[in-house]
Amino acid sequence: MATNPIRRREALPLRWVRAVLSLLAIPFIVVSCATVPQAGTGPGPSRDRVSTPPAPASSAAHPTDPRAYYHFLLGYQAEQAQDADRATREYLLALRGDPTSIFLKTRLAALYFSLGDLPTAVRFADRVAESDVQEAATLALIAGIYAGAGEADKALALYDRAIAQNPEHNEAYFSKGVLLVNLKRLEEAEQVFQQGIEKAKDSPVGHYYLGRIAVEAKQFDRAAASFERAISANPTFEPAYLALAGVYESQQQREPAVAVYRRYLHVVNPRNKDVQQHIIRLYLNDKLYREALAELDGMLSLDPDDLDAQLRIGLIYGEMKDYPKAIAQLNKILAVRPAELRVRDYLAFLYEELKDYDHAVAAYEQNLKLQPAYVDGHMHLGFLQYRLKHYPDAIAHFTEAVKLNPKQPEGHLLLGLAHVQTEQFVLATKAFEEGVRYNPGNPDLHFNLGTAYDKLNRFDEVVKAMETALRLDPQHADALNYLGYSYTERGIKIEEAVSLIQRAVILKPNNGYYVDSLGWAFFKMGRLDEALTEMKRAASLVKDDPVIFEHLGEVYLQHDLIPEAREAWLHSLELDPTNLKLMERFQGRGMGDPTSEERVRQAKRRVSQHGSSHEATP
Repeated sequence: MATNPIRRREALPLRWVRAVLSLLAIPFIVVSCATVPQAGTGPGPSRDRVSTPPAPASSAAHPTDPRAYYHFLLGYQAEQAQDADRATREYLLALRGDPTSIFLKTRLAALYFSLGDLPTAVRFADRVAESDVQEAATLALIAGIYAGAGEADKALALYDRAIAQNPEHNEAYFSKGVLLVNLKRLEEAEQVFQQGIEKAKDSPVGHYYLGRIAVEAKQFDRAAASFERAISANPTFEPAYLALAGVYESQQQREPAVAVYRRYLHVVNPRNKDVQQHIIRLYLNDKLYREALAELDGMLSLDPDDLDAQLRIGLIYGEMKDYPKAIAQLNKILAVRPAELRVRDYLAFLYEELKDYDHAVAAYEQNLKLQPAYVDGHMHLGFLQYRLKHYPDAIAHFTEAVKLNPKQPEGHLLLGLAHVQTEQFVLATKAFEEGVRYNPGNPDLHFNLGTAYDKLNRFDEVVKAMETALRLDPQHADALNYLGYSYTERGIKIEEAVSLIQRAVILKPNNGYYVDSLGWAFFKMGRLDEALTEMKRAASLVKDDPVIFEHLGEVYLQHDLIPEAREAWLHSLELDPTNLKLMERFQGRGMGDPTSEERVRQAKRRVSQHGSSHEATP
């Protein structure tokens, strides 16, 4: 009885790769928390660097055999040129000449790891770990490979070896702490970070991770204090600012969060657009549109060509419902960049909000002139034509959208609905069936296919389609109501019908159509008091549906409440004066000639002048 609303619609962990590619870099992993991105502490090899191999400690030094050293140099140059395959071949040739070289095994382990070949990376890491290597940096590097490959126990053991070899090597403490954090062993991680801080009091990393641990424990004051200490240790340490602001955001404290972001812009990077967007988002969340506009004006003063900032200004004016200013702003953008289809899409939407449909259609059509295969353009224009009840035009655009992107369920759905509005039920069925073929898991397509089958009197297929929709989405309220009402109308499975409709009403208690279905099912069962209660509630929820008032009149009649029944039926005929069966029933029950009622005569004149007053709306 109710229409169905249309519902719109990693590879190897990168956090360890940077650590492996740089012998001095430590793994730097950020535990998930609001607005804080992952980051690395150091760059990998770059072609801009001088092509001289790093100079590791003595026992991990580059090969001494001349031929092995020659291949090592070729391999290193290949790495700089980002030719991983050639680098691997050259390192393997070098290792043949110097099979005891810890340095080469370490490079190969790191290279295979960066390529995502974890088994081979671990095999070379094992060969390094089994040696008598004593350099803390090398041990920490191999530990990082183990950690990235999921070998946590091996990694922790190597970090402990690195710390034992060089207790002052603070990176090993921090890397071990990071691994413990990722293993959710937070108490151990906290102890390790405290040890690292003792070794490197001016390092922000330990304080930063202590803050992350406090966030995990939901000790937000302690977390904020740790992030502040990280910033004090290094005022340019970006992750601490973002994490601190994230703490304030999670506590719904907009002003301190904005203050932190502003400190970041002042101290670290005044042109960081992501941070500026964070500030704008916080203002918009609280509907502080003027403050957001001021922030965007500041961004434009630094970069007048910032299209995103210009567009956001238009969007904000739209949110403020200042449509003339929003439209002027978007037209200003399009004057410079006429090919920005998304901008024109939003412009057309604003025209729709103003009910300026001619300009809206013109804007959508301009997009399609610029790009005839623009699927969203066909969808948007088709939907507007659907709203305007220009169904043939809507069908043309939805048909094109389906051709261009047959996997998009909305195109099939809207095409089918447009065919339903033109009473082309066979075509509607084909559209929904095609949509189901591409999207068998979409419950809305199955539901609407069932409604189309109903129009063709294919009841068994109606039931099958509705049951499929409910199997895919047991809380699909429209399918519950439709199937229950269908059973009720046919006088079958009444107990199941009541159960289905009650589930729909529980999901949407204020949906008058569902309440009407429940009342009608009670009526069919002879539960007249319950039927009257539900029908009266349905009529209070939906005051302009003729079927509801026809049902209400029938229930009143069974209660022998003749005046109330007469009034309900007259209101139904006022809403739909073409219901000849109800007129006959009205007269047959001795209630007089409804066509003599002025309100019914006015309704008939209205229909003859303007067509049916109950055309479907989107």
